[in-house]
Amino acid sequence: MDYKTLDALKPSEFEDAAGGYRSASDMASQAKDGINNQISVRMRAELTGQARDAALGQLKELSKNFHYAQVECGLVSTALNALAADLRAAKAKLDGAVADARAQKFTVNPDGSVSYPPAGDKVDGKVPEGSTVTGSPNGKGGGTTLPIDPSGTANDLSDALERQARNAHPNPNYGAALEYANRIATAVQEATEADEKWAPKLRELKADDDLTVSHSDWADAGRDMGGVKKSAADYLADIKPPPKDGTPKENAEWWKGLSAEERDAYVTLNPSSVGALDGVPSEVRDEANRTVLAEARGKYELDRAAIPPEPKRYIANPTGSYPAAVESAAWKQWNEKYGDRRDQLDKSLNGMKAIEDRFDKTGVEGLPEAYLLGFNAEGNGRAIVANGNPDTADHTAVYVPGTTSNLGKVGGDIDRMTTLWQESSAMVPGQQVSTVTWLGYDAPQSIVKDAPFSHYADDGAPAFNSFMDGLNATNTTEGGGHHTAVGHSYGTTLIGSAARQGDLNADDIVFAGSPGVQVGEASELDVPKGHVWNEEADGDKVPDIGRWGHGGEQWRLGGGVAIIPSDDLFGANQMSTDTEGHSAYWDEGTESLKNQAAVVAGQYGKATLED
Repeated sequence: MDYKTLDALKPSEFEDAAGGYRSASDMASQAKDGINNQISVRMRAELTGQARDAALGQLKELSKNFHYAQVECGLVSTALNALAADLRAAKAKLDGAVADARAQKFTVNPDGSVSYPPAGDKVDGKVPEGSTVTGSPNGKGGGTTLPIDPSGTANDLSDALERQARNAHPNPNYGAALEYANRIATAVQEATEADEKWAPKLRELKADDDLTVSHSDWADAGRDMGGVKKSAADYLADIKPPPKDGTPKENAEWWKGLSAEERDAYVTLNPSSVGALDGVPSEVRDEANRTVLAEARGKYELDRAAIPPEPKRYIANPTGSYPAAVESAAWKQWNEKYGDRRDQLDKSLNGMKAIEDRFDKTGVEGLPEAYLLGFNAEGNGRAIVANGNPDTADHTAVYVPGTTSNLGKVGGDIDRMTTLWQESSAMVPGQQVSTVTWLGYDAPQSIVKDAPFSHYADDGAPAFNSFMDGLNATNTTEGGGHHTAVGHSYGTTLIGSAARQGDLNADDIVFAGSPGVQVGEASELDVPKGHVWNEEADGDKVPDIGRWGHGGEQWRLGGGVAIIPSDDLFGANQMSTDTEGHSAYWDEGTESLKNQAAVVAGQYGKATLED
């Protein structure tokens, strides 16, 4: 970039273009939501047959296109705003230098050089003539350090020699003109660097010329986001970040304090961060996490496709002796290199598909829109999925699953909360209910090796407390809504630990199949008296086994056994059950489910208690 270009440049034109792309992103978002939450919902409710299913499939693909356009246009908008910010800073430096030069009656030439008039004491009877100087970007002071001199020492020496030349020059205008010329050169250099940084980034923000949004497209969108975020570091630095380790209330205040442009930029380049912030509105978290999910699935699908097919595992024993079949050398080599990674990818992808399946069920049997309030595919995974918006719900239940829970199995937990939503909503017509699957911790993955230990619950409890506090901070109903914590198996232990460690922001607690909750009395669980509820089904062996690991420290039962919620001494409301075993508490049409729903809906008189 040269002086004339920068002098004529209007950063506002880039900002106007950014606004256009942001509008396009917003329109794509609205179109996507209209397809998902209105058109498709009505089709599922009012139509049947193969034609409907085919149309829904096409609408789903169209929704993907709008979602992809939303994300990419958002990136272009943020990139243009960041470019405009860089150019505006350079343009301000240029305009300041030019204004100062002209105020001193100097001439700024089309090439950026500065001409100054005659001035000074006469030399040999003549006033020192004027001349023209061409500047160069300052060394360390100008924001550039020449590659040949990373330390800047040579630049410092150059500056010193230049100062000597200014002082020695017979025309006093020389030094001022040189200063202006250097400032102009520095501004042009900074504008050039901005142009060279952003031009390739903007060229990369383009999609394939087809109507299919592939896994490769989403993986590419993830890379685009990383590239734009790296280049926009200075631009983002001017946006106030969320408070470090902030409380949900502090996070809510941070979000409210951002301008619309700042919110757009932060969500566009930090979707995983915003999606995980308790206290930020659920609609914002959902939008951010859906982008994280789409990009993660694109990457994971590509990684999975890159793994070679699994060779045949067993072959006939070449020795002809026992055993008749042995593992092949090819399979052993493949398994050592790819086995664990394949299993991890499959687990994560199964969870992503289950979450997307829930998105696609919106409207089926009146099921409300789903909200993805947390997502992370790494390790055992994280997923927080809500049926209905908890910010506007009169009654919200947050369910914590237990041992062996992970992203790959989250579909079953989502189904449990679907049935609980249906049963609870039916009890309070005209009121809004939200049921949330909260897989926000590392659950024990082995009943024998992990489940007896409490650190999984203790480590995950602060995150659960924060989430519950976040629901309170974002709920817009009068009184802040009615919130119930629902735990199954080891999930009850986590809820108990959360109440023991801090202020559990819940009105009711429901335990099902609890192995113990680390306290010996319901009164220690930080909810109003009489608002702890428990279910233990016939044939559920987990509660008695759990006494030895997670029961309360009040050893008042015969034989020195710790107290659990199923014991009368604990003080919970013992709700009757009609299911068998450890995993049927949410079966449709059961008394076990209806009793939980009665608590969630605040219809306590409809809950049946054991004698």
